[in-house]
Amino acid sequence: MPDRLLRVALVQDRDHGSTDANLAAIEAAVARAAEAGARLVLLQELHNGPYFCQHEDTTEFDRAEPIPGPSTERLGALAARHRVVLVASLFERRAAGLYHNTAVVLEHDGRLVGRYRKMHIPDDPGFLEKFYFTPGDLGFAPIETSVGKLGVLVCWDQWYPEAARLMALAGADLLLYPTAIGWDPGDDEAEKSRQREAWITVQRGHAVANGLPLLAVNRVGFEPSPTPGNRGIAFWGSSFVAGPQGEFLASAGTDAPELLMCDVDLARSEAVRRIWPFLRDRRIDAYGDLSKRFRD
Repeated sequence: MPDRLLRVALVQDRDHGSTDANLAAIEAAVARAAEAGARLVLLQELHNGPYFCQHEDTTEFDRAEPIPGPSTERLGALAARHRVVLVASLFERRAAGLYHNTAVVLEHDGRLVGRYRKMHIPDDPGFLEKFYFTPGDLGFAPIETSVGKLGVLVCWDQWYPEAARLMALAGADLLLYPTAIGWDPGDDEAEKSRQREAWITVQRGHAVANGLPLLAVNRVGFEPSPTPGNRGIAFWGSSFVAGPQGEFLASAGTDAPELLMCDVDLARSEAVRRIWPFLRDRRIDAYGDLSKRFRD
């Protein structure tokens, strides 16, 4: 079985203080990635600004924009300039009072070829996303590109095996997770370690269970909370690429911007699924209760 090598790049970055500054940093990183041979570039969740969901404030809706819109135009031009497939993450304004956390895929010729609206929306201390985002309504559909079918999911989706499985069943060649996750600075080191390791482990499990490569990119840096008395979030980076047996192909550090690159052999998924035929042995006749909230 011949190799199908795909060079990928993950842009792990911090907030630079403004949309223009963030997009300028992205443009520089994509240029470096393309020069090094990357054909697929993945950006972190809500990369245009700070992680504003630490508080609830209606003025934050001013950050939202239509898709297509100014950011997809600029990012599409960037993808075309460097001949890369670019996966970005935007705050989508669909209509007045209707907003989504949306990933977009730009083809290497600059076309907007697909979008995914985040399906699982958290509402936890510091991550108050239900105030801002309507749950996605596009389902779990891979996006066809020149580098393969991309199973794009977003952050909180990464904790749900159902989301990864449905992307795999729909023919995804890779799983991709733009992310913004970090620590409460008040947690002790043991708790911080448990949280970060759980985040990594569950995603590696999705790679294994579906026999697919997986790309997860996170932001870094401390972002203070706009709410007085709240401690803010220290985003833990740790972006990584895993192969279809969950093996690490590349991993980034916890506290600095990094352009993470590696080669992914897409042909390995076929080889792995031949020896671990999880899709063959699924008992689809016995899974009806998965559609229930809880089995009382």
